[in-house]
Amino acid sequence: MTPRFDAVGLVVSDMAASVAFYRRLGFPFPEGAEDQPHAEAAPPGGVRLLLDTEDTIRSFHPGWRPPTGGGRAALALRCDGPAEVDALYEDLMAAGYHGELKPWDAFWGQRYAVVQDPDGNGVDLFAPLAGE
Repeated sequence: MTPRFDAVGLVVSDMAASVAFYRRLGFPFPEGAEDQPHAEAAPPGGVRLLLDTEDTIRSFHPGWRPPTGGGRAALALRCDGPAEVDALYEDLMAAGYHGELKPWDAFWGQRYAVVQDPDGNGVDLFAPLAGE
């Protein structure tokens, strides 16, 4: 048997805020997910995003405490092109989310930006530069 990568799980402090953020990035959470203690989205590409509230984790691991500070996890989302990186970044800033790194042309050949989800986890937005 060979394990295969299937999902990324995040522990969230506010399910509704997290579902709204990730829906804005195109994750297809089902209707009503914002009211549940566990939610899953399966976007194209085969890797699911799983969200669990802190209370859900405590229900099966009573001694668990959430890590403090940001940067506990990061997701990287490939965009269709450099213009989409810029547009998504601007959309998230206009909606009041925190931008960690404004879009820039990275020396490794990508348009790159970093935003934070409602729990301070990094979400990298990137796309190959033209001709890459």
